[in-house]
Amino acid sequence: MQNLLPSTLLPKNTKIKAYRKMILPVVFYGCETWSLTLREKRRLRVFENRVLRRIFGPKRDGITGEWRKLHNEELNDLYCSPNIVRVIKSRKMRWAGHVARMGKMGGMRNIFFFQSFQHPPESRSFNQDVFPKCRTTQNGHHLI
Repeated sequence: MQNLLPSTLLPKNTKIKAYRKMILPVVFYGCETWSLTLREKRRLRVFENRVLRRIFGPKRDGITGEWRKLHNEELNDLYCSPNIVRVIKSRKMRWAGHVARMGKMGGMRNIFFFQSFQHPPESRSFNQDVFPKCRTTQNGHHLI
């Protein structure tokens, strides 16, 4: 794959198809359950830009005539697809919707949504101290 992307023998649209069909599925495997930090998001964008720079190659500067790397904005204009982090966010939202629509006996739903205890300990507030980042839905479930 390393030799395929920078090759001048293949047209760019074939390289983009190979990227979408062979590389992205491997990257996206299980992404619905990831919790991405800012560092991981940045590293994913760097990975995507590196692959796109290999596909589109360098650009000759019109004024100096020297070859240079494409800037990130130029890559985004050439690729015309949402960036990798945005795709992961949309897949996570789609997966959360599937989990929310599961029946009450769905195993993943029981992990994703859980019933609060009937009587929290009196010494502390259940929602604030035990699960500080939970949000309560209209049904009384806590969203992790």
